[in-house]
Amino acid sequence: MSANRAARLARLREVPSCDWRTGDDAMAPYLAEQRGLYQGAALAVALPQDTAAVSALVRACAGLDLALVPQGGNTGLCGGAVAQDADRQVIVSLERLDRIRAVDAANFTLTAEAGCIVQRVRDVAAEHDRLFPLSFGADGSARLGGAISTNAGGTNVLRYGNARELTLGLEVVLADGRVWDGLAALRKDNTGYDLKHLFIGAEGTLGIITAAVVKLFPQPRETVTAWLACPSVEACVAVFGHLREASGDAVSGCELVSRTALDFVLRHLPGARDPLAGASPWYLLVELGSSSASAGLAGALEGVLADCFGRGQVTDAAIAASERQAADFWRLREGVAEVQRHEGASIKNDVAVPVSAVPAFVAEASAAVESACPGLRVCAFGHIGDGNLHLNLSQPVGMSAAQFLAQWETLAGLVNAVVVKHRGSISAEHGTGLLKRGALAPFEGPVAIDLMRRVKSALDPDDRLNPGKLLPP
Repeated sequence: MSANRAARLARLREVPSCDWRTGDDAMAPYLAEQRGLYQGAALAVALPQDTAAVSALVRACAGLDLALVPQGGNTGLCGGAVAQDADRQVIVSLERLDRIRAVDAANFTLTAEAGCIVQRVRDVAAEHDRLFPLSFGADGSARLGGAISTNAGGTNVLRYGNARELTLGLEVVLADGRVWDGLAALRKDNTGYDLKHLFIGAEGTLGIITAAVVKLFPQPRETVTAWLACPSVEACVAVFGHLREASGDAVSGCELVSRTALDFVLRHLPGARDPLAGASPWYLLVELGSSSASAGLAGALEGVLADCFGRGQVTDAAIAASERQAADFWRLREGVAEVQRHEGASIKNDVAVPVSAVPAFVAEASAAVESACPGLRVCAFGHIGDGNLHLNLSQPVGMSAAQFLAQWETLAGLVNAVVVKHRGSISAEHGTGLLKRGALAPFEGPVAIDLMRRVKSALDPDDRLNPGKLLPP
């Protein structure tokens, strides 16, 4: 270790209420990246124990001309929490800021620190007979601050909204070390700019979120879950519309799964079973929920299915007869991302288009990538109810992983071009990070990029917070 690095570390260790990890072995878990696309490098990993410690750490780093990379559960998929400079960047792990500060059941709100595991927030809400609906594949290890910083979505966005809609207030440490206390638990507040929205989805580039007030909801008392076979994506969209109308807009989840995606799960997920006897090109996993125990959702679902069978929009269906069977249906859907690696290398696309454009998008994007890379397998699945699709591409059988991944930019570019055609988003719920920042400029346009840079310059003029992320290079 150089004398300069040793001196910086010695100064940093003077920050109160802050633990440290240094050395390759101690830092390794914080330098790892989920997809293996990036190799992290950092001067040290800081573990502050409270907001005051985060503030003191930010001030200390400013005095030493160091940058900070905020990190929650390190479950991101776009490299947004990857440190890239072993001499100048310090990872700030929020894992020790894990206190539930308040639960206000009457106000349907919960105040938690950024390091709280998302699943734990949901469990604490349930203890007070309330629902915190943010739910996604990594919520057993992802932390609340990271979920808000990336504006996470998941399976309940259709009914409850993504992290932005679920956040009422924030506490944020700014680039100069000041703490903004915006932890208001209000649903109506028109006093000036709504500052919290600057930090939601900003991926730690404008401030470090240390706590949040989130919305809670009544617990569902009646839930109906079904696995449906549909002949086309057009039919899936039509069925979704019928369900919304017939249920009084009680659809809480509507997930699209292609036969290719289901085949991957059936081959590689232990204990997975096909819910239906015959194969279908497309499936819908639908869930209806109500806080009333007598909402009649089962009858509404059966009525819609009868109508859709008559129209040819549904060819087979299985309605869950128990919570266990409903969980089995969801396990099939949630297992897709996990098992795809067993089919070789994959290029993942997390995009969104208007629900009405989903059929055209899937057809056009699939045709474009299959033409560019013959034998490529399109693994399409996602939250069709809010237009967010994961159009993942698996390598052709017989092609090497390296040869396939070398086409990432070309194939992702073809998908993005179709997204732009339909006025969609190239990053629906996973964020931008390092992976997609290069594609942001042509997608957003010069005016939007200029505004983003102005905001960054105003709040972090020295580029100390998560440098190199989100904004185009």
